[in-house]
Amino acid sequence: MPQKTSETPMMQQYNAIKAQYPDAFLFYRIGDFYELFYDDAIKGSQLLELTLTARNKSADDPIPMAGVPHHAAASYIDILVEQGYKVAICEQVEDPKLAQGMVKREVIQLVTPGTTTDIKAGAAKSNNYLTAVVATDQGFGLAYTDLSTGELNVTSLAQLSAVQNELSALSTKEVVVRPDLADDATEVLAQQDRLISKQTDTGAHAEVSYVIQDLTDAAQIAAVTLLMQYVLDTQKRSLAHMQKAVVYAPSAYLEMDQDARTNLDILVNSRSGKKADTLLWLLDATKTAMGGRLLKRWLERPLLDLTAIKQRQQRVQALIDQFFERSELQDHLTKVYDLERLAGRVAFGTVNGRDLIQLQTSLAQIPEIVGILQRFDSDAFADFQVQLDPVSDVADLISRAINPDAPISVTDGDVIKTGYNARLDGYRDVMQNSKQWLAELEATERETTGIHNLKIRYNKVFGYYIEITKSNLDRVPERYERKQTLTNAERFITPALKDKETQILEAESSATNLEYALFQDIREQVKQQIERLQTLASQIAALDVLQSFAVVAENQHYVRPNMIPNSHDLAIRGGRHPVVEKVIGSQQYIPNDVVMNDETDMLLITGPNMSGKSTYMRQLALIVIMAQAGSFVPADSADLPIFDHIFTRIGAADDLASGQSTFMVEMLEANAALSHATASSLILFDEIGRGTATYDGMALAQAIIEYLHDHVHAKTLFSTHYHELTALADSLAHLENVHVGAVEEKGNLVFLHKMLAGPADKSYGIHVAKLAGLPDTLLDRANVILDHLEAEPKPDVETVAEDSGQLDLFVPEPVVESVPSPVLKALNNFDLLDSTPMDAMNLIYNLQKQLKKK
Repeated sequence: MPQKTSETPMMQQYNAIKAQYPDAFLFYRIGDFYELFYDDAIKGSQLLELTLTARNKSADDPIPMAGVPHHAAASYIDILVEQGYKVAICEQVEDPKLAQGMVKREVIQLVTPGTTTDIKAGAAKSNNYLTAVVATDQGFGLAYTDLSTGELNVTSLAQLSAVQNELSALSTKEVVVRPDLADDATEVLAQQDRLISKQTDTGAHAEVSYVIQDLTDAAQIAAVTLLMQYVLDTQKRSLAHMQKAVVYAPSAYLEMDQDARTNLDILVNSRSGKKADTLLWLLDATKTAMGGRLLKRWLERPLLDLTAIKQRQQRVQALIDQFFERSELQDHLTKVYDLERLAGRVAFGTVNGRDLIQLQTSLAQIPEIVGILQRFDSDAFADFQVQLDPVSDVADLISRAINPDAPISVTDGDVIKTGYNARLDGYRDVMQNSKQWLAELEATERETTGIHNLKIRYNKVFGYYIEITKSNLDRVPERYERKQTLTNAERFITPALKDKETQILEAESSATNLEYALFQDIREQVKQQIERLQTLASQIAALDVLQSFAVVAENQHYVRPNMIPNSHDLAIRGGRHPVVEKVIGSQQYIPNDVVMNDETDMLLITGPNMSGKSTYMRQLALIVIMAQAGSFVPADSADLPIFDHIFTRIGAADDLASGQSTFMVEMLEANAALSHATASSLILFDEIGRGTATYDGMALAQAIIEYLHDHVHAKTLFSTHYHELTALADSLAHLENVHVGAVEEKGNLVFLHKMLAGPADKSYGIHVAKLAGLPDTLLDRANVILDHLEAEPKPDVETVAEDSGQLDLFVPEPVVESVPSPVLKALNNFDLLDSTPMDAMNLIYNLQKQLKKK
C-alpha cells in the first residue's frame, strides 16, 4: 500500500483512486503525461523500460515515479495488457484553468486482457473473448463476449472439466468469477495463464436486462449478468452494440476436447504455436476480418444438423459453378471493412471520420453484391438476395456529411463536408474570405510602405502580426504598433489587423465546436442502426467463408461429401491429408482409402514408424471436420455419417505442468474416449500402451480394443507396434487389420505410404533407425539381438495379460484359494458394468499393492 506520510493533496487524490484499483497499474494523468507511482512505477519501469525517478527527491521517503507521454500511452498499455496485467486510465475530468483547488480526476476505463478492443492489424481475424463462470448446485453457467464485436453467448455445463474445455476452445485470457467461488475451481480456471477477475453484484442495469431478455435458465442468467456487470464497471461507456445473449450447447456441435484440437492442428500448429500448416491456414481464403473470425468458429464447432450442412454445401457448389461471379464477389468483399468492430467503435464513441468513411465504403459494396448473387443460376443464395440490407440511410448520411479525407482527430475540424450545414459553411466563408483579406492587406502594405519583403504571419502566442526585417525599419509607418523584437526582424500589429484577427479566431473556434457537435450527432444517428449493421456483418461473414471454401475446393480439387443420415457406414476413396498435401504438393502425396461399413467398427493399423500411420488417422479426422463444417473434402469420393465427437490419443509427451507422466496422460486421454464415446463417435488411438512395460502395455492395448469393440462400437482407428494384437481379428468380428506398405530394396527400407489390407509382417524398427543415421556397428548389434529374440517362443495374445502378472481390466479373475479375503471382497463388490476403464485400472493398482504387501 502506498505510503501516506506527508501527503500532498495530489498524492492524497492518487492514493484514494489507487485504493479502488489495487490489482491494476494506475495511469494517473498529470498534464501531458500519465504518471506511475510507488510499486506501479518500480514494476512498470522494468516491464516498459522506463526511467525510474522520484517525486520529492529531497524528502526522507521520496516517492518512486515513472511516466509515459499521453499521446503514446496506448502502446505502453498494450504491452502491459498482453502480459496479463490490468491498466486503470485516470484522466483529468475538468479544465485545470477552471478548477477550484485540486483538478478532479477519475478512472475512465479499466483495460484488461479480456476487455481490450484495440485490435492490432495482425489479429483482425481473431476474437478476444472475456468469459464469466458461475457455479450453481446443478453445475456451471458460462458466458463469453468479444467486446469489440458485441457477440454474447452463454451455455450450461455439468462438469468443471467441460468448463475448462470451453475456456481452452475459446482461448480466453480472462475469466470473471464471483468472490465466493471455491479455491480448487478457481485454480482450474486459472490454468494456461488465464487472469482471474472477481466481480460482485452491482445492482440492476438496463444493459443487463436487454441482453438477458431471452434467457430462462438461472445459471445462464447469472453468468451473463456477472459478465455484463464486470464490463460495465470496467469500461464505463456505452455498450449499445452488445447483442442479446445467444444460448448454445457444445453437444449441439461436433465435440472435440483440447487434446483433439491440439493433436489435429486445427487452428494452431502444435509444434510452432502458429497458424501456418493448420487446417485454418489451409482453408482461409477469406477477404474480410469478419469472415476470418467466422471461419475459426465454424472449424471449432462443426455442425451435427444435416440440413444445415447440406445448405452450406449447396452454396459452396453454387460459388464453384459461378466462377466469374465469384471473382467479382471477391473484389467487392475485399472492399468491405470490419463492420462488426466499426459498429463497436460507434457504440463506444471512439469512431472517427475515417472509420465512418470505411463504413460508407463497405455499405456501398452491398448493392453490388446483391446484384451478383441475383445472377446465379441456382437459388442457393435466394435468402441472401432478400435479406442483405445495404443500410442505405446510413451510407447516404455519411456520404453527405463526412469529408472523404477526414483527419483522425474529430475535434480539430475538416471532418464535415461543405454543404452539409449552412452555419458551418458561414464560418468557413469568414475564414476563407479572411485569408483573401489578409493576402490583399499584405499586398497593400508592401505597396504603401515600399517594403517588398513585408509578411503577415500567425502564431498561437501573438496571433496575426506584420513582420519586417531590421534593414527596413526606417520605412515603418507610425500607425504600426511594435509587438515583438527578434534578432533580424521586428513584429508589428495594426488596429485593422487586430480586429480581423478577432473575427477569424472567433469563426475558427465556432466552426471547430460546431463541427464536433455535428459529428457527435451523426455518430448518434449511426449508433441507432447498430443492430442492422451487425446483422449485415454476420451475413457478409458467412458469404465470405463460403466463397473461401469454394476457392480452396476448386484449387485443391476437393469433392462434395455425401452425408448419410442415420448410418455408420464410412467410405472415403482416394482420401488425402489436406494440410500435408498442400505442403508437399499433390503430385507427391499418395492418397488412401478409409472404408468401414456397418460390420467394421475398428481398423487395427500396423506398419513401420514414419510410414504414415498417424497421417492416415489425422486425415480421416480432418475430412470429418471439414465435411461437417460445410466444406468440400480432399478425396475422390466420400460417403460419411455424421459424427458427434472426435477423441484422439496421438503423440506422447509428459504433462510437466501437472506432474503427469506420458503414460498417465495417455491413460487419461484414453479414458475420456472410453467413458464418453458413443457409437456415433470417431476415436483415433495411436500407440496406446507404449508408455509402460511391454507386456503391461500390450495387455492394456488388448483390453482397450476389446472394450471399444464390445461396448462402445465407435468408428476407431487404432495403430500399434504390438504385432501380437493383430491376432484379435480372428476373435473380434468388427475389427479388421490394415497396414502401411513398405518394401526392402538392397537392405534399405522404402515406404509405400499406401494402406493395405491385413497386418504388417514386421516392424522394420532397425531400418527406421538406419534412416535416422544411427552408427552401422550399433545397427549390426541390434540385428544380432533381434535374431536372438525372434528365436525365443512368444506368448499368445490371449494369455499376455495372465503371463505378465496383470489382472484383466474388464473381466474379473477366477477366484484363487490364495487370494486374501479383502482382495476377494473388493473384487466381488466392484460393479463392472457401471464403471469406467480408469476405475478398473485404479482398482487393479490398489489390489496389486495389497498383494505385494502380503
